Order: sequence, then structure tokens, then C-alpha cells
Amino acid sequence: MTAIFAKLGVEQFNPDAATLIRTVVILIVLTGVVAATHQLPALAAGSPRTYAFLVLSGLATGASWWCYFRALHIGDAARVAPLDKLSVVLVALFGVGFLGDKLMPANWLGIVMIAAGAWFVTLKP
Repeated sequence: MTAIFAKLGVEQFNPDAATLIRTVVILIVLTGVVAATHQLPALAAGSPRTYAFLVLSGLATGASWWCYFRALHIGDAARVAPLDKLSVVLVALFGVGFLGDKLMPANWLGIVMIAAGAWFVTLKP
């Protein structure tokens, strides 16, 4: 539903401003969850390395959302959302290449099928 709501939200609205609104909503909700579950002290418990990687992750997420909302603004949700799921393929490849994750042949088949499926959805009649 997030892709449908986002597409409806950016149809007649600036995608950059829409990304900001989405981010603010998530920030408010997660701040409430962390506060309500008494996890605020955990914010001070991270190492510099932890914070560095979380900041990099946040920057990557922000860039991804920015691109996603711009794509939704100009394209069909039915084609944009599946392309966004190519991140599953990239995570698998980077996990194997950089983190040493091990995948079985069936896992690789699934990755190829996800990539192929995303490509097929982009085809226009």
C-alpha cells in the first residue's frame, strides 16, 4: 500500500517535498515508539563505528526514497515499485561480495527470478 499511497501523494505534488513529509512522519512515529518503549537510553550506547554506519545507511535510504518518489511522480506505480525491489538483488550481491554471505543455488535462482521479474514488469505493451 505504501507505493499506492505514495503515487497518489505525488501525482499533483512536488516529489522532493513529498519525500520530506514522509521522512518527518517516520521520524515522529519512530520517536514515539522508542520513547514509549523506554529505549531512549539506547541512543547513547552506540560506538562511533555504529553511528558512522547508521549515518551512511540513513544517507543511502534518503537517496533511495528521493529517487523513488521522483520515479513515482513521472512513472506508473506498477512499474516503479517492482524496480525498487531490485534492492533485494543488490543486497544479495553485496552481501556475498562484501560480507561473505553464503547462498545456495536455490537462493541464486530466486535472485535471478526477482531480477527477471522486475525487468518484465517494466516492459510496456
